[in-house]
Amino acid sequence: MNHKLNPATIFLLVIPPLLWAGNAVVGRMIHEMVPPITLNFIRWVLAFLILLPMAFHIYRRDSMLWRNWRRYAVLGLLGVGLYNALQYLALQSSTPINVTLVAASMPVWMMMVGSLFFQAKVSRWQLAGAVLSIVGVLIVLSRGEIRQLLSLHLVLGDIFMIIATITWSVYSWLLTRGNDGELRNHWADFLLAQVSFGVLWSGLFSATEWVVAKPTIHWSPVLFAALAFVAIGPAVIAFRCWGLGVQRVGPNIASFFNNLTPLFAALMSAAFLGEAPHAFHALAFMCIVGGIILSSRR
Repeated sequence: MNHKLNPATIFLLVIPPLLWAGNAVVGRMIHEMVPPITLNFIRWVLAFLILLPMAFHIYRRDSMLWRNWRRYAVLGLLGVGLYNALQYLALQSSTPINVTLVAASMPVWMMMVGSLFFQAKVSRWQLAGAVLSIVGVLIVLSRGEIRQLLSLHLVLGDIFMIIATITWSVYSWLLTRGNDGELRNHWADFLLAQVSFGVLWSGLFSATEWVVAKPTIHWSPVLFAALAFVAIGPAVIAFRCWGLGVQRVGPNIASFFNNLTPLFAALMSAAFLGEAPHAFHALAFMCIVGGIILSSRR
């Protein structure tokens, strides 16, 4: 990790929040068509099938996958089995903007997890960047009006998203640790190693959902299109870009880019509703970007 932002790294770290915002909007759109835990399972089965032709050789007997299977089982549990399942569960009772706003607390959790469990140092610039980015998030949440904040209340979905955000923070720090050998040499190898175990976890969780809740799936062209998007974009592409970005600048700095997600979610939600962006969106964007710039200073 060189902890320096350059145009290529910025591009890598902007793509995931853009796709994750789309994931939240699409997840909310289809929340009545498919149960949330099953949605996560189907999504990662499709991602697994996409990755398999590119990285099937990781299953050979002498692969680092088997030597470090416990590590990949944990990464698969946190990044694949839990995080997105909790997000889709959150979208059952919360809105895309609220869900992504709660997730925007990630820089704080990332710093706490890093400091407590990974001996990471937190600079005053990172603290200042966290404050400025959260101000930007609050501007979006309040739609530029302080009165909106006073009437804000958390629903069950927001609690699920807080748990998901802590889960993702631990996952991101674990990405920077461990001896992955040749699996790090190709992005599809590294991601498939995680997804292989993640599919097992998400399948177990989905089976439990069907036993307990006995849900139904309402198949339609819209659902098929949504499943294709969440499997290719927020899963494969976003995970690839996020993993590279975290390796380049570290979890603390990378986490600030996650604060772009609620801004993108607000713009996407506004687009689907036919509403034009407002001035407060631009102000929030300036604060969030300012937080990113501050956090990257030494």
